[in-house]
Parts: sequence; structure tokens; C-alpha cells
Amino acid sequence: MRFKLTLSYDGSAYSGWQIQPNAPSVQDTLQQAISVLLGEEIAVTGAGRTDAGVHAIRYVAHFDSASDRLSAQELGYKLNAILPASIVVHDVVPVRADFHARFDAVSRSYLYFIHRGKDPFSAQYSWSCGWPLDVEAMNAAARHLLGTHDFSCFEKTGGNNQTSICTVREAFWAPYTPQAVALQGLLPAAGTPAEYLVFRITADRFLRNMVRAVVGTLVEVGRGKRSADDMPALLASRSRCAAGESVPAHALFLADVKYPQE
Repeated sequence: MRFKLTLSYDGSAYSGWQIQPNAPSVQDTLQQAISVLLGEEIAVTGAGRTDAGVHAIRYVAHFDSASDRLSAQELGYKLNAILPASIVVHDVVPVRADFHARFDAVSRSYLYFIHRGKDPFSAQYSWSCGWPLDVEAMNAAARHLLGTHDFSCFEKTGGNNQTSICTVREAFWAPYTPQAVALQGLLPAAGTPAEYLVFRITADRFLRNMVRAVVGTLVEVGRGKRSADDMPALLASRSRCAAGESVPAHALFLADVKYPQE
């Protein structure tokens, strides 16, 4: 029987989702735990890769098992008892035999968090970016990403994708208030520049390192180092050297994976 897993994880201590030689991964940690509980060797397939240090919220994976030792509900409960604190399983449900966590997904969404002032409560999951930023220009640049394009200029070299074409459905920056800030009563005054920003991007697929390179490029626009109107030419160049530097991994979250039935 095939099962669908929904989980979240803090990627700080992992080399990424995918199994790597001589380095801890989320996939390997999960496989080992399920194998112990079901008494058989289990292979887990995820919705996609996340790089080292990147986190995930409601990530989706699937696995097959011939065991009837535990019900899906019991398995989820026992998994949370033995998995490290950095991984939580939200649910385990039986699915059709041909369900595929990666190939059936129709969209994925990522969030990238930045903060512009010193904040010890945000530093672990947000990038400290102290420069003044023109958010309006950053959003103008982000609008050029919408639609179907070749995103080679944002792809890490050495990737083995058959195509670099992706369809981006949303890409925008918005202010937000971290819970720790709200609890301290440090809410921003009306009309002041946002100290906390989050970038959201949704697409049918993503290339290796694509989101971090996109964010780095948009921040350059916000700093006035390039124009929002430069984005079409950048995409057409297909040159990674022409885009901005990749931003740090610790502020990136795979936030959602959607499937046709949803």
C-alpha cells in the first residue's frame, strides 16, 4: 500500500532533503525511522529537493509498505515519538497506488524572510539585510518573473535538469510582523519602512538554487544596483553570471506543495 506523508522540518542540521554520502539528510532520517517501525526497508520519495540548511512547512512525501503492523494514524504518532525534534509528521494517509509526491505536484511555493534591523529572535530563520530597500522597485522587478520563461540565469551550474523552463504564478514582497515582535509590542508605526519582509514565489517547478538567486537579484534592485526594467534582458541572457548572488539558505522555506485534487 502507498502512503502520503505530510511533514515539516528545520533544515539547519541537514545536508538537505535528499540522501547524501557521509552527511545527515531529512530523507535518510525519515526512512530509517519508518523502517524501524514497520520492520521492513522503506524508501521515501519526496516532493523535491531542498538544499542544505533550507526548511520546509507541510512538505509532502510518499512510501510503499506491505506491512499491516501499524495503522496510518498509529504510524504518524509513533514516528513523532522517535524522530528528532527538527522533524514533525503532520499526518500519514493511504493514497492510490500511482500517487507520486514529486511528479503529481502542480505547484510549489517558497518563502524567503529578511529583516533590516538587529533582532536576536529572527536571526535563525531570517536574513539580516541592513541596506535601505525600495520594495516597490523589487515588486516591479518580481512581476517580470511571472509567466513561462527560461530561468537558466538563476540556476546553479552543474544541474542536470532536462529543461530550465518554469512557469511562475506569483512572485511578490510583503511586510510581515514576526510573532516575537508582536509579543514585545514593537509594532511598526504607520507609514514607516517595513523592518521585516517576506518574499513569496509559486511555480510549477523550480531549478536548483533558483529562489535564492532570484532573491539576491531582487535585493540588488531594491538597493538601486540594477533596474527593475533590466529583468527581461537578464532572463533572456540565460547567464548565471549576469544575475545577483545567492542569499543564505537559513531564511528559505518550502512553504506549500499543491496537487490536482486540492
